[in-house]
Amino acid sequence: MTSETTDPRLRAWAPVCQAVALLLGPYAEVVLHDAARDEVLAIWNPMGARGPGDPSLLGELDALDQAAPDVYGPYPKLLPDGRRLSSVSAVLRDEDGRPAAVLCVNLDRGPLEHAAALLAAFAAPTAPRPEPLFEQDWTERMNEVIGGYARAHGRPLQRLGREDRLAVLRELDRAGVLAVRRAVPAVARALEVSRSTVYTLLAELRETPGAVGAAGVAGTPGLSGSPGAPEAPEAPEAPEAPDAPEAPGPPALPAD
Repeated sequence: MTSETTDPRLRAWAPVCQAVALLLGPYAEVVLHDAARDEVLAIWNPMGARGPGDPSLLGELDALDQAAPDVYGPYPKLLPDGRRLSSVSAVLRDEDGRPAAVLCVNLDRGPLEHAAALLAAFAAPTAPRPEPLFEQDWTERMNEVIGGYARAHGRPLQRLGREDRLAVLRELDRAGVLAVRRAVPAVARALEVSRSTVYTLLAELRETPGAVGAAGVAGTPGLSGSPGAPEAPEAPEAPEAPDAPEAPGPPALPAD
């Protein structure tokens, strides 16, 4: 900052401007404009050639709505070299409520956009998944159903309610996941609930006609009344052993 420090506005607001410049520098330009003379009063971390005394070209501040907030932005700006800025402007008023100065903060978005592009490109998938490697992996289908539902509805697993979990189980049934043996414990772990909770929800789905497909749950009756995994046939009953002949009784005594 290279301006006269005798101006009372500078004595009042320069520490704030310098604090913002130190925090966001060197990527933020902080400018304090003289609202009365429409010229730059002071500047920190200048991004161009302008300096104190140069025209501000602010426009008619009296046209601003007195009831509106005195802070505007962030709004976009563009430098001649192509850099894009996000800017915020604040109207600073005197004791009578008249605009005395305007504080502007211009943040260079280039480094942030570069960092975001670098993070987005890091280990990003660039080729389609080889489906033959996963066609037998029912856990992949389970993860896609549960993870896809959480992302589509913008809720973490811990915030899924009863209706959400019922909807997820319907999708898992359509995907054939619930027809796999030992699927319920894996589904419970993925949903971060107990197995008893999953079985209770499945029982509720079985009572809803047409709520799910006919795949069923392995080891239990089908969700829509059809059988699930086939049960082992019953072993034939062993033939009964023939009755043993009765042992002969004692000989009859002669009549008296």
